[in-house]
Amino acid sequence: MNLIYNSEQYSVVEFVADDNRETLRFGGYEIMDKSGKRELFIGGTLAQSFRHDVQELIASEPSIEEIDDFLGNFDVMMSQPVFLH
Repeated sequence: MNLIYNSEQYSVVEFVADDNRETLRFGGYEIMDKSGKRELFIGGTLAQSFRHDVQELIASEPSIEEIDDFLGNFDVMMSQPVFLH
């Protein structure tokens, strides 16, 4: 598990691929909306698509605002509340 992005609004953690777990067969990502206190885990083919889109975004040398806007596209899918222990 690696923290790959962290701004005031979002955090993204990458989980490496694990052939022994179907959910992580292609790796996975946890996207957390800090202000909304909610998160989303994506795995499988959606994780592959996310990885591809992120690589294209990074190639364009985006600003933090542009990255946060990209991650904001996932807000509608975030339904898991974040609890701090």
